[in-house]
Amino acid sequence: MKIPAELKYSNDHEWLRVEGDIAFIGITDFAQSELGDIVFVEIETVGETLSKEAVFGTVEAVKTVSDLFLPCGAEILEVNSKLESNPELVNHDPYGEGWMVKVRITNPAELEQMLDATSYSSLVGA
Repeated sequence: MKIPAELKYSNDHEWLRVEGDIAFIGITDFAQSELGDIVFVEIETVGETLSKEAVFGTVEAVKTVSDLFLPCGAEILEVNSKLESNPELVNHDPYGEGWMVKVRITNPAELEQMLDATSYSSLVGA
């Protein structure tokens, strides 16, 4: 299981890659492996500003549907359009081509509460 050191993580198994006040968000390698084969990603919150832990979309696997939670307050700027026709990118490359949303962070202080790779490894028992 991959847990890149440069990312931040939530207790809900989302990752966040910060680039200034912009960030990319997806689900972790652990989360995608627990879900199994992902068949659909639904995110209809583009243009909305949501608070930390708000549901910004859902991911559907063969046997389950899971909510996606924002790890910090943010405005949803863009959805990864590749996921519409290739949702399995989340399984194959969760930290790269399988990213889910691009956001503008609205409360940078909330990033301090996120987990680093070591803490997230402990959370998932890796």
